[in-house]
Amino acid sequence: MGRQPCCDKVGLKKGPWTAEEDKKLINFMLTNGQCCWRALPKLAGLLRCGKSCRLRWTNYLRPDLKRGLLSESEEKLVIDLHAQLGNRLDSIAPID
Repeated sequence: MGRQPCCDKVGLKKGPWTAEEDKKLINFMLTNGQCCWRALPKLAGLLRCGKSCRLRWTNYLRPDLKRGLLSESEEKLVIDLHAQLGNRLDSIAPID
Protein backbone atom coordinates (compact mmCIF):
# COMPACT_ATOMS: atom_id res chain seq x y z
CA MET A 1 0.00 0.00 0.00
CA GLY A 2 2.68 2.50 -0.94
CA ARG A 3 6.38 2.79 -0.30
CA GLN A 4 8.06 1.70 2.86
CA PRO A 5 9.66 4.54 4.84
CA CYS A 6 12.95 5.59 3.29
CA CYS A 7 15.14 5.02 6.35
CA ASP A 8 13.87 1.48 7.04
CA LYS A 9 16.18 0.02 4.41
CA VAL A 10 18.92 -2.24 5.75
CA GLY A 11 22.39 -0.70 5.81
CA LEU A 12 21.38 2.95 5.85
CA LYS A 13 23.05 5.07 8.48
CA LYS A 14 20.98 7.07 10.95
CA GLY A 15 22.00 9.64 13.52
CA PRO A 16 24.40 12.58 13.43
CA TRP A 17 26.22 13.41 10.21
CA THR A 18 30.02 13.21 10.17
CA ALA A 19 32.28 15.86 8.68
CA GLU A 20 33.27 13.37 5.97
CA GLU A 21 29.63 12.81 4.98
CA ASP A 22 29.02 16.56 4.89
CA LYS A 23 32.06 16.97 2.67
CA LYS A 24 30.85 14.27 0.25
CA LEU A 25 27.40 15.84 0.02
CA ILE A 26 28.76 19.37 -0.47
CA ASN A 27 31.23 18.24 -3.15
CA PHE A 28 28.54 16.31 -5.01
CA MET A 29 26.03 19.16 -4.90
CA LEU A 30 28.54 21.81 -5.99
CA THR A 31 29.85 19.60 -8.80
CA ASN A 32 26.58 18.16 -10.12
CA GLY A 33 23.83 20.42 -8.82
CA GLN A 34 20.50 19.10 -7.66
CA CYS A 35 19.28 15.81 -9.05
CA CYS A 36 16.83 13.17 -7.92
CA TRP A 37 17.16 13.07 -4.13
CA ARG A 38 16.37 9.33 -4.04
CA ALA A 39 19.32 8.60 -6.36
CA LEU A 40 21.75 11.09 -4.80
CA PRO A 41 23.08 9.00 -1.87
CA LYS A 42 24.27 6.22 -4.17
CA LEU A 43 25.78 8.68 -6.67
CA ALA A 44 27.55 10.64 -3.91
CA GLY A 45 28.78 7.53 -2.09
CA LEU A 46 26.69 8.07 1.04
CA LEU A 47 24.94 5.46 3.18
CA ARG A 48 21.99 7.74 3.87
CA CYS A 49 18.48 7.95 2.47
CA GLY A 50 17.60 10.63 -0.06
CA LYS A 51 15.33 12.42 2.39
CA SER A 52 18.15 12.71 4.92
CA CYS A 53 20.47 14.14 2.24
CA ARG A 54 17.83 16.63 1.09
CA LEU A 55 17.14 17.86 4.62
CA ARG A 56 20.84 18.11 5.48
CA TRP A 57 21.54 20.14 2.33
CA THR A 58 18.48 22.37 2.62
CA ASN A 59 18.74 23.15 6.33
CA TYR A 60 22.48 23.15 7.05
CA LEU A 61 24.87 22.99 4.10
CA ARG A 62 23.54 25.25 1.31
CA PRO A 63 26.08 28.00 0.49
CA ASP A 64 23.32 30.63 0.29
CA LEU A 65 21.99 29.80 3.75
CA LYS A 66 22.13 32.86 6.02
CA ARG A 67 23.62 32.13 9.42
CA GLY A 68 23.68 34.20 12.56
CA LEU A 69 21.47 36.90 13.96
CA LEU A 70 19.19 39.17 11.97
CA SER A 71 20.43 42.68 11.30
CA GLU A 72 18.42 45.54 12.78
CA SER A 73 16.84 46.34 9.40
CA GLU A 74 15.86 42.68 8.89
CA GLU A 75 14.39 42.49 12.37
CA LYS A 76 12.38 45.68 11.77
CA LEU A 77 11.11 44.28 8.45
CA VAL A 78 9.92 41.06 10.14
CA ILE A 79 8.15 43.04 12.88
CA ASP A 80 6.49 45.35 10.33
CA LEU A 81 5.35 42.42 8.17
CA HIS A 82 4.04 40.61 11.23
CA ALA A 83 2.04 43.70 12.18
CA GLN A 84 0.52 43.79 8.67
CA LEU A 85 0.05 40.08 7.99
CA GLY A 86 -0.18 38.47 11.42
CA ASN A 87 1.10 34.93 11.92
CA ARG A 88 0.93 33.99 8.23
CA LEU A 89 4.58 32.94 7.96
CA ASP A 90 4.11 31.76 4.37
CA SER A 91 3.41 35.38 3.37
CA ILE A 92 6.31 36.78 5.40
CA ALA A 93 8.97 34.26 4.32
CA PRO A 94 7.96 32.57 1.06
CA ILE A 95 9.76 29.32 0.32
CA ASP A 96 11.55 29.28 -3.04
